[in-house]
Amino acid sequence: TPDVMTVTMGVQTVDPSAQAALQRNNQRADALINALEARGVAARDIQTVDLNVSPNFDKNFHVTGYSASNTVSAKLRDLSKAGEVIDGAALTAGEDVRLQGVSFSIDNTSALVAKARADAIRDALAQGKQLAAAAQVTLGPIRTIDDTGHFVPQPLAYGASRELADSSGSVPIAPGSQQLSVDVTVVFDITG
Repeated sequence: TPDVMTVTMGVQTVDPSAQAALQRNNQRADALINALEARGVAARDIQTVDLNVSPNFDKNFHVTGYSASNTVSAKLRDLSKAGEVIDGAALTAGEDVRLQGVSFSIDNTSALVAKARADAIRDALAQGKQLAAAAQVTLGPIRTIDDTGHFVPQPLAYGASRELADSSGSVPIAPGSQQLSVDVTVVFDITG
């Protein structure tokens, strides 16, 4: 079961002046980051992933104002409070909030990968014995073992498909599950 959720969220502000749009955006982005930290997200787990100031145009390509955006990704390590953290940060940003998606991951896979490797070796030994028996040969000692790699699932991003939940309840979070796999190749000596 994933134990880390990465949420990508930020603020977008619009103003006739680029400087004013950026200034208001800076204030809202600071408030958003402070709200994340106040709810237990470590500063090392918050990272700016996008910063943008761009003009807005009408249908005749005349500049009508400017949009400023600042987007951060935050790793939430206590999934039981993730909905509350997202709600609190979103309320701080108000109408300027932009929730761009979430992804789930497993923080430390080393014990899971070690178990998968051991299981893969046991499976390879059992399969070697079955093949040797079917071929009517004797399975000898192992010549080589090659850990051809393991697959750790990459976080999948899910966009926000509806507006944030109202203030009566926090955003529902469902981390689901992920599968790790390990491939090994075992070469045995055989005698006939």
